[in-house]
Amino acid sequence: MAIDDNMRKELCIQAFENARKARNARGMIFHSDRGSQFTSGVFRESLDKRGAIQSMSGTGRCYDNARMESFFATLKKEKLYKIRTERYPMAYVKSIIFRYTMVYYNRQRIYTANPGGWPPAMYRERLLLKVSVINTVINIDV
Repeated sequence: MAIDDNMRKELCIQAFENARKARNARGMIFHSDRGSQFTSGVFRESLDKRGAIQSMSGTGRCYDNARMESFFATLKKEKLYKIRTERYPMAYVKSIIFRYTMVYYNRQRIYTANPGGWPPAMYRERLLLKVSVINTVINIDV
């Protein structure tokens, strides 16, 4: 995650690097819209260097990235529109967004798009546990 008051390619590269380091995900797919920061040579080189595959929405097709569109709509509705962000220092607003995303949204908020309503981080952990158990069973039977 990387937060700032702009969408320059450097911020997008930092967000990608932070996600990559957090998950150590070689071969990951990075999906975005067709903004100039994502189509820049520098950004594409950073993806290539890390073995990431770039995926982009069709022009004017916000539904191609519906989960992220939904996340940002929820962030605005549940948090940002309820506070007067212009009254606070940028560092404070960033901390609000970080806590909402990493603590509440990813770990506590019921998420109806996932089976069982599990928050994203909890759903991922449960899924990885199931995969681990399946791999263990397969290795035992071989």
